[in-house]
Amino acid sequence: MHRLERLLRPKTIAVFGGRQAVAVVEQSIKMGYAGEIWPVHPTKDEVAGRKTYRSVADLPDAPDAAWIGVNRHLTIGVVKALAERRAGGAVCYASGFREADEQDGDRLQDELVAAAREMPIIGPNCYGLINFADGALMWPDQHGGIRLAEGGSGVAIITQSSSIAISMTMQKRGLPVAFLMTAGNQAQTGLSEMATGLIADDRVTALGLHIEAFDSVEGFERLAALARKLKKPIVAMKVGRSEQARQATVSHTASLAGSDKASGAFLKRLGIARVESIPELIEALKLLHVTGPLPGNRLSSMSCSGGEASVMADSVEGCFVHFPRLTDQHRLHLKSRLGPLVAVANPLDYHTFIANNVPAMTETFTAMVSAGFDLNLLVLDFPRRDRCSDGGRSLPLRAFEAALKSTGAQGAIVSSLPENMPEEYAVDLTGGGIAPLFGVSEAIVAAEAAAFIGSAWRKGQAQPIASTDAGTPGGEHVTIDEAEAKESLIRAGLPVPKGERVSNAMDAVIASQGLGFPVALKALGVAHKSEVGAVRLNLNDADSVSAAANDLLGLGTGLYVERMVRQGAAELIVGFTRDPTFGAVMTLGTGGVLVELLQDSVTLILPVTREDIEAALRGLKLYPLLQGYRGRLKADVAAAVDAILGIAAFVQQNAAEIEELEINPLIVCSEGNGAWISDALLVLGGKKNG
Repeated sequence: MHRLERLLRPKTIAVFGGRQAVAVVEQSIKMGYAGEIWPVHPTKDEVAGRKTYRSVADLPDAPDAAWIGVNRHLTIGVVKALAERRAGGAVCYASGFREADEQDGDRLQDELVAAAREMPIIGPNCYGLINFADGALMWPDQHGGIRLAEGGSGVAIITQSSSIAISMTMQKRGLPVAFLMTAGNQAQTGLSEMATGLIADDRVTALGLHIEAFDSVEGFERLAALARKLKKPIVAMKVGRSEQARQATVSHTASLAGSDKASGAFLKRLGIARVESIPELIEALKLLHVTGPLPGNRLSSMSCSGGEASVMADSVEGCFVHFPRLTDQHRLHLKSRLGPLVAVANPLDYHTFIANNVPAMTETFTAMVSAGFDLNLLVLDFPRRDRCSDGGRSLPLRAFEAALKSTGAQGAIVSSLPENMPEEYAVDLTGGGIAPLFGVSEAIVAAEAAAFIGSAWRKGQAQPIASTDAGTPGGEHVTIDEAEAKESLIRAGLPVPKGERVSNAMDAVIASQGLGFPVALKALGVAHKSEVGAVRLNLNDADSVSAAANDLLGLGTGLYVERMVRQGAAELIVGFTRDPTFGAVMTLGTGGVLVELLQDSVTLILPVTREDIEAALRGLKLYPLLQGYRGRLKADVAAAVDAILGIAAFVQQNAAEIEELEINPLIVCSEGNGAWISDALLVLGGKKNG
C-alpha cells in the first residue's frame, strides 16, 4: 500500500474548523460521498446535518483523512493528535508557515512536520484534494467538476497553486478529471510523492503537473519509471522562464543554460512532455486520455476549407509532428472519391462539394485515414447555438466517426476557436474515443506531447542523474588560466593541441619554432579573449609571433602559445555548469564568438550517452555544416562525439570541484582529422552539501 493510500481514497474523513470546514462537509455530501464524515468543533453540535465531535480523541476511530482549517498554531496541535491516533493523513489549509518568509513561519513549519511524525500531511497553505472518482472532497471552495461515472476513468492533476486548480475545474473542454490535488508548501510530502500515489489508481489514465520547483530529483525519476511501467503518460507545465531565474556566472555557458533550460532537459530525460500554458496542458491531457502516447509523429488533417488547410499546414512548422506527403497511390485513391476539381494533399481541403453528403464524406474520410497516420485531425467549428442553427455541422462528425471505426484509426476533432466546440459535444466525443481539441495551436501542442512521450517510451529509460553532485557551492570561486585548465584536460586524455606557457616574446618565438608554424598566441588570465583582442591566430613566422607577443603582454598574466588546429570544419561550444538541483548540466551548441547571439544550443544533464550526444548534435542548426553543407568538407562527427563524452566524464570525475567548464571552441576538423579543444575556461569552487 502506498503511504498516501488512505488519504487519497478515504473511507472516513474528519473535518476541523469553521466556515471553510462547513464547505468541505457540504461538498462531499453534494458529490455523493459514501464514506463517513466526522466534523470536529468545540461548540457546535452538528455541521451540515452531520454530528460533530469535540476533539480528535472523541472521534469514533482514526480517520483515513482529515482536512484541517484552523489557524496555524492550532493546526500543529491537531496534526499531533491525529498522528498519535494513527490517522491516514491530513490536509493543512492554514497559511503563515514557510511561505510567509518570516522567522516564525520557518519555525512553525518545522514544528508541523515534527508533529506529523510518520503521518502524511499535504501543504500547509493549500486547498487540498478532490477525489472525483469516489466523491471525497477535502476542498473548502466551490469547483466546476463532476463525479466520474461508475467504472469511468479520467486524468489526475496536481498544481502548486490552489487558484489555478479552481480554474482548471471550471474548464468546459470535455476533460474528465479523476483527481485534483494542490501541493502547497510541500513541507513533508512532495509533489512527486503525491503524483506517485495518484498515478497508481486504476481510474487514472494520465497525469498533469503544474510545477514551480522540483521537490526531489529521485522522486521524479521514480515517478517517471512508474508511469512507463503503468503506461500512463505525464504532461507538465513548468513555470520559471524569466531572466531573473538565471544564475549570474562568468561564462557564455551560464547565459545559455539557466535553471529553466535545465528543468526542461530533466523533464525530457524522464519522458515527461512539457507545455507552456494551462490550455495546452488541458488539451494534451485530453488527447492522452483518449489515445495514449502516439506510436509516431505522422498526422493527417481534413477540412472543407483551403484556408483551414493552410492554417493546419503552417501550424506544424518546426515541430516534431508533421503532415507527410501523400503517396501517389493514396492520392489516386482519394482523387477517385473527390473528383477532378479537388486538389488532393495533406492537409486535405475536401471542399464543399460533398459537405452535406454523409456517405460521400465517409468514403473520403475512410480513404484518407486508411494510410496509417498516427493521428487524424478533422477541423470542425460548430455554430453558436444562441444565434444560429446547426447548419449540418454534425454531418462531417458522423462521417469521421464511421471512418475511424471502420479503420481502427485514432482521431481528433479540432475547433479553430475554443468557444466553437459545445461542451456537451466535447464530452460525447471524449466518451466515444475521439479527442475534442480546442484551438489549432493547442491541438498541435497536444499531438506533439503525445508523439514525444511515445518516442521517449520506445527508447530505454535514462540513467538516474548524478544529483548527489549538485550540492551547494561553497567558498570562493577560482578561475584558473587556460594553460592550467588545458594541463588538467591533457592529463584526462582529452584532445588538446600542443601548447606551452611563456612569459616573454623571445620565449614565445622559441616555443613556436618547437611546436611548428602556424601557431596561435593568447594572453592568459582573460575570460573572453576575443572581446579585448587577447588572441592572435595563424601566426606563420617568428617575426609575427614576436610582434603579437609584445602586443599581448600587458593584457593578462602571461602568454600561451599553441599549435593551430588545421582543416577545421565547424566550431562547437561544450559547456558545463553546476545546477543546485540537477548537478552537472551540459550546454552543447554552435560555438565561436557569436555563441550567445546565435542561441543554437541544447541542454543535457549528466550522465549522457553517445546516443544523447548524437541526437543533440542532429538537433542543432549547425548540423548540416557538420554533414558537409553545399560541398564543404564533412566534419569528423565521431571524433566530436568522443571528445564530448570524454569532457563529460572529466566533469563527472571532478564534480566536487568544478563550478563551470567551457570549451569554446571545440574545433571539429574534416573527417579523419579529429576534434580539438581550442580554448578552455575552468572555474573551481568547493562543494558544500546540505
